[in-house]
Amino acid sequence: MVLPRRRGGHNHNPCPCPCPRRAALPPAALLLLFLLAAVALLYVSPPPLSDHPALASSRHRSSHAPLNSSGGLEPARREISRVPRGGWTAADDQWGSKLASKFYGCSNSSSKFPDSSVITHPDRYLMIVTSGGLNQQRTGIIDAVVAARILNATLVVPKLDQTSFWKDASDFAQIFDADWFISSLSKDVRIVKMLPEIGGKVRAPHRMRVPRKCTPRCYLNRVLPALLKKHVVRLTKFDYRLANRLDSDLQKLRCRVNYHALRFTDPIQEMGEKIIQRMRERSTHFIALHLRFEPDMLAFSGCYYGGGEKEKRELGVIRKRWKTLHASNPEKERRHGRCPLTPEEVGLMLKALGYTNDVHIYVASGDIYGGARTLEPLKALFPNLHTKETIASKDELAPFSKYSSRMAALDFIVCDGSDAFVTNNNGNMAKILAGRRRYLGHKRTIRPNAKRLYSLFLTRGNMSWDAFSSKVHMFQKGFMGEPKELRPGRGEFHENPSTCICEKTDPKTLTKSNPRSQQGLTNGTEGGKATSEPTVPDNTGEELGGSGEEEDDAPMEKEDDAPVGKEDDAPVEKEEIVDTEAEDDALVRPDDPELEEFLSD
Repeated sequence: MVLPRRRGGHNHNPCPCPCPRRAALPPAALLLLFLLAAVALLYVSPPPLSDHPALASSRHRSSHAPLNSSGGLEPARREISRVPRGGWTAADDQWGSKLASKFYGCSNSSSKFPDSSVITHPDRYLMIVTSGGLNQQRTGIIDAVVAARILNATLVVPKLDQTSFWKDASDFAQIFDADWFISSLSKDVRIVKMLPEIGGKVRAPHRMRVPRKCTPRCYLNRVLPALLKKHVVRLTKFDYRLANRLDSDLQKLRCRVNYHALRFTDPIQEMGEKIIQRMRERSTHFIALHLRFEPDMLAFSGCYYGGGEKEKRELGVIRKRWKTLHASNPEKERRHGRCPLTPEEVGLMLKALGYTNDVHIYVASGDIYGGARTLEPLKALFPNLHTKETIASKDELAPFSKYSSRMAALDFIVCDGSDAFVTNNNGNMAKILAGRRRYLGHKRTIRPNAKRLYSLFLTRGNMSWDAFSSKVHMFQKGFMGEPKELRPGRGEFHENPSTCICEKTDPKTLTKSNPRSQQGLTNGTEGGKATSEPTVPDNTGEELGGSGEEEDDAPMEKEDDAPVGKEDDAPVEKEEIVDTEAEDDALVRPDDPELEEFLSD
């Protein structure tokens, strides 16, 4: 039997028996099947987060932007295009903590802390000269007040650093409200604007320097004898010259100085508030990003940021300025979390945490290495980037623009007033703002867990976006500014002022609060209990004695940034207290003190 020939072609493999004809599917059904197959394929094999060529060649290379022809930083456009425009989840508290209403700042002194009029000796005057940038000088001012209290001395308004890297000629009264500083602390320490005449003449101060993290006994052993003999002592390079751990009343005094007595002058405060207002006119909530990515800082870090031979050559020239700067191992520095995140990495972290691309971000920074090109990946993720220069006019900034400390003060005010504060580093400004935001209502504060994120950024091209996002959420637990995420006494006190944060104990007082309204908190401790902190003996009543060897606190054991007993991929309990890397400032090493001037902020 001859089978009928098919139209349009020959049949080379005839079937031995007649085959039934299949029913033709309508075009709509075919289209539906095609769409279902495409969706199934996406779920079975999700696209990687990145096509990064470096990741394809080696998993051990640094995962930064590919290089352009000139060796500069080039944004990874293909990678950015794969990041979803929406947020990862809507369940997280992006703009505040649900637990914030249970805690409040409390820094009143106890009944055992006598008035300054009772304990101040009339012939003892302490003068200090601060060191570093605005925020490093702030730590010196705070500790100077406490040191004067320990010595029962009158404090002369501190002299600011005018000769270091920052070269700012501003004096104390041009940045801070000196009258308020003196009056608000009058019951704690007697403060005068100028050294008065003693016996009809102005005495020349005895100059000296105390060791770093000098304890109360250290001050009584080293400084008090000079005060008794010379009556006026001037402590130079005064930064971090007081122990981190003190008795409760002295710690609370630190808080009264830091969070209440140190106010910026009216012109600075008003300009800062004006920038905040203009940011809020653009969006209900906004993020403030403190981005340290200046050439000097990058050179000191010893890290590699993906800029090829051009970057290595340029930063290498800068490193040669300091003979004491040893050779670096970029891979080791990044593995230990000592490298600040790049703008692209900050953007990916924020996107993974759920912030959408319509969020407005205020960028507080110096001169970015690579300029606008370096910021392109961040701007691709978050187009609404602003700075004080784009928010305010040149005329408005003219009174501040020639003074680095006044410009830094504007950034400080805006970062403090933001709904979420983010930093790519662990410097002075980041630490002080983290502590301040804890004290004023635990406003959302995001510090990158650089040590854990390192490996994640390195392999991000081999995982789906959801997997990447999930791991970022996991690694950032304990780095989001939540209450009790740091153990009392851990870290710098300015970063973790646990003695000055009280927890409400009466259930009736647990009312929902707005983090922005927390700035009006009273200092009283009624109705709450302060988080406990290791007690240090109170030596303020001693005059002389001791061996002089107890100049510093006992060394603190090294802390890990991961919860104890937890594996990388294990879920972290919400109640877990996470220790962060407290002993290491990623950008300032104690064995390179001469480099701190330009690294301080």
